[in-house]
Amino acid sequence: MKFTAYERTLQGTGASRRLRHAAKVPGIVYGAGAPKMIELDHNALFFALKKEAFHSSILEMELAGANGSVQEKVLLRDFQMHAFKPIVMHVDFQRVDETTRLRKKVPLHFAGEENSPAVKTDKCLVSHVRTDLEIECLASQLPEFVTIDLSGLTKNQSLHASDLKLPEGIKAVKHGTQNPVIVAVTVPKIEEEVAPAAVVAAPEKGKGAKPRKEEKQQKGRGA
Repeated sequence: MKFTAYERTLQGTGASRRLRHAAKVPGIVYGAGAPKMIELDHNALFFALKKEAFHSSILEMELAGANGSVQEKVLLRDFQMHAFKPIVMHVDFQRVDETTRLRKKVPLHFAGEENSPAVKTDKCLVSHVRTDLEIECLASQLPEFVTIDLSGLTKNQSLHASDLKLPEGIKAVKHGTQNPVIVAVTVPKIEEEVAPAAVVAAPEKGKGAKPRKEEKQQKGRGA
């Protein structure tokens, strides 16, 4: 994905506030050289942040400055939103090249669960416990997402991070001995059938039925 940024010279709270009032977002680019202060168009950045690929792929940034424009490959590292307004307050990018080794969370896409024995045969429920995974790889190998094949799932099976078959050159980041569950298969509970309530038949006239008000009045006049 491509986007445009502009060099920024003024710093500080006041300068950032004026940028936001002008529908701009202050940001920074760091890594592989001196950090550079930048600014971006708010609306363009706001809608770019809604795209999955903007968060998990190498981006082509055109940086416009006083001496012309330069192209840089960057990776989105962080962004801050307003506490309750749909406003981007700040954004951070990291410069990368093909030799940069990085760690990044990428989305998980699941496929094939409808054809697995767990679903097709045993009518089990498949829960996607995690929807992203932190991976380590070269910047040139960073995928927009990782597809997980669930066609082999069986009843009561749990799929952990260590069970995932990742593309060559990509490995899941381990935090100590943690091996988080990615997908869990559970057998649905069978609800007990509730017997319908017995219908109470209305008593027939003359067999314990209470006389109507009109019948009482007629009997009183005939007496």
